[in-house]
Amino acid sequence: MDLEERVEHGYADSGGVNIHYASLGSGPLVVMIHGFPDYWYTWRSQMEALSAGYQCVAMDLRGYNLSDKPKGVDNYAMELLVGDVAAVIKHLGRDKAIVVGHDWGGAIAWAFAMMKPQMLDRLIILNVPHPVGFARELVNNPQQQRSSQYARDYRAEDAHLKIKADDLVFWVTDPGAKKKYREAFERSDIEAMLNYYKRNFLKEDSSGGRSGWNYPKVKAPVLIIYGLKDKYVLPAGLNNTWEWLEKGLTLVTIPEAGHFVQHDAAALVTQTIQRWLALA
Repeated sequence: MDLEERVEHGYADSGGVNIHYASLGSGPLVVMIHGFPDYWYTWRSQMEALSAGYQCVAMDLRGYNLSDKPKGVDNYAMELLVGDVAAVIKHLGRDKAIVVGHDWGGAIAWAFAMMKPQMLDRLIILNVPHPVGFARELVNNPQQQRSSQYARDYRAEDAHLKIKADDLVFWVTDPGAKKKYREAFERSDIEAMLNYYKRNFLKEDSSGGRSGWNYPKVKAPVLIIYGLKDKYVLPAGLNNTWEWLEKGLTLVTIPEAGHFVQHDAAALVTQTIQRWLALA
């Protein structure tokens, strides 16, 4: 039976915005946050394995798939996105969770760790540097600046008019999954997807580079898994991550995997998460 037929679907109210999630398993809570362009189903391999000992709850970000899609750039401010994660945790009757994030989900997870430390048990990040490291690279690294050109393009006022659902499934290799993704993106709001970039993506200037240095240190243990063939978010941003953390950092690099590391190396990512959580 496909994972989609076994999960329990639900909605959490986040300040009047309904956030859809899919839940599988029971035990300590693991909240999983996808990135762009993606939806909750991205975590299917990890949910299959982890649900034996954890309640795995994969969110649809606001603007995506079955979650609400509020209009306006300001409805995608980082503090609201962090609030969506907190709303899911509270809706499930929990005080805290292990949080896993990839791409924009990783950026939200980093922010959650700094804004809601009392609600975070452990932090798992896939292919997103700490915001200070990423800001530094955007300011100083011409290669990262070139790799982020797509993000600058997405900030254009009419960028969403040039993108169709079919354009967003380019990275999905499994034919069955590609059909599901196309349907999910047709249910999504492409303008809302790009509002993440318009509202939160750093500009390549000195002020953007300096702003992150005032972030509080992350208080929870951190696992970072990174596919080194990432063409969009370069691994150089990982340098000095330990300076912004209070507890231990475990870094696992996967040379043969790209940006969507949870797919490119699904089994290794899942095993790494399982083993790291077992160390607690």
